[in-house]
Amino acid sequence: IKILGTGCSNCKKLEANAIKAVEELGADATVEKVTDMKDIMGYGVMRTPAIVINEKVKMYGKVCTVDEIKKYINDEK
Repeated sequence: IKILGTGCSNCKKLEANAIKAVEELGADATVEKVTDMKDIMGYGVMRTPAIVINEKVKMYGKVCTVDEIKKYINDEK
């Protein structure tokens, strides 16, 4: 799971929600931050924060809830 963002408060909140979702599901996943704008743009994302699971952009431009992230993780199983 990758969190795309430059480190703003929304990016940090999304990262915290992703970590909580992984813990609650007991998922075998790691949460990684991507802060380099070239890397972020490589995903076609123009608004951050964004969440990427299995190299697929699931959402961008807002902070997902823990439950939304859990659904995205389960969709990728």
